[in-house]
Amino acid sequence: MDDEPLLFYRVGDEFGEFSNFAAYPIRVDGKRWPTSEHYFQAQKFARAKDASKHVEAIRTVRSPMVAARMGRDRKRPLRRDWESVKDQVMMKALRAKFEQHADLRALLLSTGERELVEHTVNDRYWADGGDGSGKNKLGRLLMRLRDELRA
Repeated sequence: MDDEPLLFYRVGDEFGEFSNFAAYPIRVDGKRWPTSEHYFQAQKFARAKDASKHVEAIRTVRSPMVAARMGRDRKRPLRRDWESVKDQVMMKALRAKFEQHADLRALLLSTGERELVEHTVNDRYWADGGDGSGKNKLGRLLMRLRDELRA
């Protein structure tokens, strides 16, 4: 079924490597990040007050789930431009992940022209909202990256 959307979400499932929680370390901005989730969440505070303290706390935490929780903690000072830059930040993380791991790049390219969909009720922005009504921004960025890598 090459024309059916390729659904992904949980790390342990088929194509779970596309999840930002997948254990593929990346090097970005001169630092090693345990996952793309760590990098993405930390960037929410990159230009905020006491930024380095928050960024390092997230970068060095063990699990991507904890990094995600820390990133959603509004007791931390969110950078003012976050809503306008979050898609660019995600794309930077994805580029690093798929350019630095040849096996992941090959997996992404192996999806051909299939629509990539992060499928979960937990997210209506990065995913499809579970019913297709979400924006699926992560899937869209992955498809854009796939096109770039192919070119």
